Amino acid sequence: MMAQKKILVVDDEKDIVELISYNLEQEGFAVIKAYDGQMAWERVKTAKPDLVVLDLMIPGIHGLEVCKLIRRDAATETLPIIMLTAKSDQVDKILGLELGADDYVTKPFNVRELIARIRAVLRRYEGRQQIELSETFAFQGLSVNFGSCTVAVDGKKVDLSSREFKLLKFFTGHPGRVYSRDQLLDYVWGDEAFVEPRTVDVHISRLRATIEQDKENPKYILTVRGIGYKFADLT
Repeated sequence: MMAQKKILVVDDEKDIVELISYNLEQEGFAVIKAYDGQMAWERVKTAKPDLVVLDLMIPGIHGLEVCKLIRRDAATETLPIIMLTAKSDQVDKILGLELGADDYVTKPFNVRELIARIRAVLRRYEGRQQIELSETFAFQGLSVNFGSCTVAVDGKKVDLSSREFKLLKFFTGHPGRVYSRDQLLDYVWGDEAFVEPRTVDVHISRLRATIEQDKENPKYILTVRGIGYKFADLT
């Protein structure tokens, strides 16, 4: 039940904060408010919200930097973030998604749409948590057993290299979230030296060739043009 979820709303325009806060409270959410980047980061650390609605153009620490701080801290690295951006800020949207934001809403926005996005991101996050606690994963004919490190498609076992399995395990643990090549290198390859972003494309191509019915039209691991890759939304 989402009734007591805490939402941190960050915007330097107080009327926008009040509009969002009022509507969230009417839906049963608890609201925490911040009006600049420094205050937002402090609220993240002390109030421990369940999701952040983050305007990018805020004074002090820029919204993109706040997003980066959240993702770099082990205590908050999985905290869901929805960005608020101006309609023309396409570059900021892409940068925000590359830094790990879960979704974005452009200004001016419909507050009902924003609340719907918040609920959807929270559902995805809770789904990811359940997957991480599970020994198995299943979706549209793909099944993975993390304990035995086995994968099957439509009941038929397939063989993956250890790197391909790690990549698939990471993707299935974070369905619906977009990751850039650099992020995938950080999360899956770790501190290995001399690994280039192109390596990610090669391994994803091999993985698709093994698990997808049609690797040119994949249904599991999807390309997000200009940003990176994601596992399909489960909902």
